[in-house]
Amino acid sequence: MGKHILITGGAGFIGSHLADELLRKGHRVRALDNLSRQVHGSARERPEYLDPEVELVIGDVRDRDAVSRALSGVDAVFHFAAAVGVGQSMYELDMYADVNTRGTAVLLEELIKRPVERLLVASSMSVYGEGLYSRPDGSIDERAARSVESLKRGEWEALDRDGGRLTPVPTPESKTPSLTSVYALTKYDQETVCLMTGKAYGIPTVALRFFNAYGERQSASNPYTGVLAIFASRLLNGKAPLIYEDGLQMRDFVSVKDVARACVLALESPSAPGNAINVGSGRRYAVIEVAGLMSRVFGTEITPEVTGKCRVGDIRHCFADITLAKKALGYEPEVTLEEGVRELRSWLDGRAVFDRSAEASAELSYRGLTL
Repeated sequence: MGKHILITGGAGFIGSHLADELLRKGHRVRALDNLSRQVHGSARERPEYLDPEVELVIGDVRDRDAVSRALSGVDAVFHFAAAVGVGQSMYELDMYADVNTRGTAVLLEELIKRPVERLLVASSMSVYGEGLYSRPDGSIDERAARSVESLKRGEWEALDRDGGRLTPVPTPESKTPSLTSVYALTKYDQETVCLMTGKAYGIPTVALRFFNAYGERQSASNPYTGVLAIFASRLLNGKAPLIYEDGLQMRDFVSVKDVARACVLALESPSAPGNAINVGSGRRYAVIEVAGLMSRVFGTEITPEVTGKCRVGDIRHCFADITLAKKALGYEPEVTLEEGVRELRSWLDGRAVFDRSAEASAELSYRGLTL
């Protein structure tokens, strides 16, 4: 028999895909979502992509009464409601702390009153800061960093404390967090307080550290969303994708369909609770390589523009070690990057996409957050 499951932020990009996967598994799904203007547009209407079987409760995770109503009768909770975006978090500090940290606290206080069978919280690869690196002798360096002075000189690679060159390697969950943005701090707040409270009150809890998720339903008109959606908005408006630094920074891009499957596996797995678990593709891609792939798939001849600038709070390399996800969840990513980009292109076909990335870049520059 299926369970009754609440997804906070359930009308959003990842939440709606998770809802589809849960419905296919025979569960009942309720979504609590405030239909943020930045994500859903000025109309703030129920998204057309949200399955009609999903019960939508329009409300804010910071509203105790709305949270209490949304929790009524549910067996498990996926907590996805959050303000997202590294750059914006560096000047909207109050909003990010309020939505992400206080909103999570409100939810947890209500869960203490009515514990559920499982709580799963969306965390982020951003909690790692720089990913894991190895030194020339093969030893591991967890504290690689980049100074403002070196970034101003266009020296992009992270170095060890003696100034030695490092080689990026897959980042496991055991790496010590290094928080380089307000967004990263609030995501670490979310996962830590959820795991802490779950342990204290006997609520089996899992933190899922999502890497760079992309795919259908991601808001390409939101300049603070994922990089692939931002590149898509540029290409569909006949503009070159803007790439920071030299474009050789490496990331792990994972299809939202694989993310949704991992989430369901985490709901079902007996060994998942108590852990923070990476959810990625397990592959690394240079950002400029991805921009080139997208240009080909989107059928354009537009060459990406490498800006040679850096955003405060950005990191150089970080990609996932998914060994724990494979072991604890039985997770195996299925969607290749090219397949996922083709799906994204197909979904965007005929949709109105507004490119606002230049405005977002100008805002960061105005605030002194680009180097």
